Amino acid sequence: MKIYSTISREKERLKTIHSERINLFVCGPTVYDDSHIGHARTYIAFDVVARYLKYRGYSVFYLQNITDVDDKIIARAAEMGISPRTLARRFEQRYLEDMESLGVTNVNYYARATEHIPEIISQIERLKELGFAYETQTGIYFDESLFADFGKLSHQSAEELKKHRIEPDPTKRNSGDFALWKKRQAEDGGSGHAEKSDQFDHEIVWDSPWGKGRPGWHIEDTAITETYFGQQYDIHGGAMDLIFPHHEAEIAQMEAASGKKPMVRYWMHTGFLNINGEKMSKSLGNFTTIRDMLKVHDAQAFRLFVLLSHYSSPIDFSPDALKQAQRSLERLRHSARIIDESIEVDDDENQDLEMAEYSDPVVAAAKAQFLVHMDNDFNTPYALRTLFDLIRDINRRINEERISQKGLKEAREFLDRAGEVLGLNIFSPAEAAQGKLEADAAEKLADLLIFTRQKLREKKDWQLADEIRSRMNALGISVEDN
Repeated sequence: MKIYSTISREKERLKTIHSERINLFVCGPTVYDDSHIGHARTYIAFDVVARYLKYRGYSVFYLQNITDVDDKIIARAAEMGISPRTLARRFEQRYLEDMESLGVTNVNYYARATEHIPEIISQIERLKELGFAYETQTGIYFDESLFADFGKLSHQSAEELKKHRIEPDPTKRNSGDFALWKKRQAEDGGSGHAEKSDQFDHEIVWDSPWGKGRPGWHIEDTAITETYFGQQYDIHGGAMDLIFPHHEAEIAQMEAASGKKPMVRYWMHTGFLNINGEKMSKSLGNFTTIRDMLKVHDAQAFRLFVLLSHYSSPIDFSPDALKQAQRSLERLRHSARIIDESIEVDDDENQDLEMAEYSDPVVAAAKAQFLVHMDNDFNTPYALRTLFDLIRDINRRINEERISQKGLKEAREFLDRAGEVLGLNIFSPAEAAQGKLEADAAEKLADLLIFTRQKLREKKDWQLADEIRSRMNALGISVEDN
């Protein structure tokens, strides 16, 4: 399997840090408003990445952060006259509901920034002790000039980086230095960075060695990933617009604090989603939330629309494009019904078929091609082409009465499994969706228990770790320690 990594600009063979286990982190939402369809494109893409890695036999721990403290959250909460916490929880819940509607069900854990303040402070303290961070009257900042590799992800030279201004502040050493911790300023502090204190002030500041304040945006991600994955892990994903400065800052923070390189083996980024050929923005009046889109279009059709393009390519959203995706989805499901109707009921109908042992040459070839395309940087458009080619051949052979019952069952099994990998409900959509949600919930719970048990073992809490294993074994889940 090969993955295109933004940092090397090459497709690299997948080589995991921990044998058959993969740690995957994708930047989650800042919960101050409803998520838009550009977010949906990214999260559908990485849901498929997680699904396929599991299908290929890897144990995947997929982690997302929830940015629940931020300037935008505070400003929006003030506009609405509610607390930042109330606002953040409201839009976090709506985000999770949107993801469930889209079939994005493979995230194992959502980590809130506000629940990792001690870890954030610890990482900042280490950066300060190592000389990479400094304190001013407004906060703690990372000195980008001291990290020689700054710009290696976005492939920008030192001169190009000087053109950018991040968080202008006269107290900083360099214009590009970014905030690790923002100090609470008195209303008349005169710094230009004041936060007005109100009845919700206790919700947006925390005690720290540098006084009351709150974390910067970039530091939450590395503090969270270090907590759950350690200082190095396998895959980091996100949208292309996060490469600079967000992901550059993450690399600088973690590699400076740990002294280990690389922080991440593979950087994956999704392309932009445009609306009728234009960039999506509120000023252009074409900003589309997931919820608004789903009032008009089928969630599965939107998912297919997304997967008909490679995850790294730009895509253009339009009603016509969604209608075409809907027709393609209906064609898949129509063929699935024909296959189901052509399969005769017999005593072996409930037997599981081993995909590796398909005897029908067309189905076997389709399976091989599907794997080739998905192994090639998760090439979903070509994988889907394989499915459409297969159903065309199967339909023709059914009409000509040239396909055996075994061949029909093998075709059904393959299409069903491929649909699961892509998150498309090809057979019995309603029942399949409900069954998949239940299976996903059970799998995520088991993964979380295994992860928690491993952390307990690392802390040498053998008694509780053994208790978790015993109870999992009693439920039929076998846990063995390497």
